Amino acid sequence: MHTAYLGLGSNMGDRQHQLQEAVKLLNEIDGIQVIQESPIYETKPVGYTDQPDFLNMCIEISTELESSELLKVCMMIEQQLHRVRVERWGPRTIDIDILLYDQSVIQSPELEVPHPRMTERAFVMIPLNDIASNVVEPISKKYIWELLPNDEHVVKYNGESK
Repeated sequence: MHTAYLGLGSNMGDRQHQLQEAVKLLNEIDGIQVIQESPIYETKPVGYTDQPDFLNMCIEISTELESSELLKVCMMIEQQLHRVRVERWGPRTIDIDILLYDQSVIQSPELEVPHPRMTERAFVMIPLNDIASNVVEPISKKYIWELLPNDEHVVKYNGESK
């Protein structure tokens, strides 16, 4: 069995429902069990900023799937939830990123693990810290809690948009 941490984000439609549906669909896949979920956070967009705010969360899963198979499952679920890739960092119904996969470092054209920009992104690191503070990031060899950025634009989501 492998342990993986996934980052989820949505800024189109019913954002909270999209996150919940993605978690449910992941948990229904043979060979994947959702172990824990972070709280949901509301965050400003990064990169392309002329779009709605995101809801973000992280989950821990236990899986029998190899990393490449897990990536295919994540992309399949994104398609099921009507993700359309128009522009980089653009609006999306759902985004599912593999952040960590065991203590593996994976460099392939399809997949980079640890996720290459995760430690720069408070909207990833804050919810990841909620469920994996004592996990070691395999490149820096630091605990997740040691890599936390300070970002006042990441706030816990209470079910209402600002």
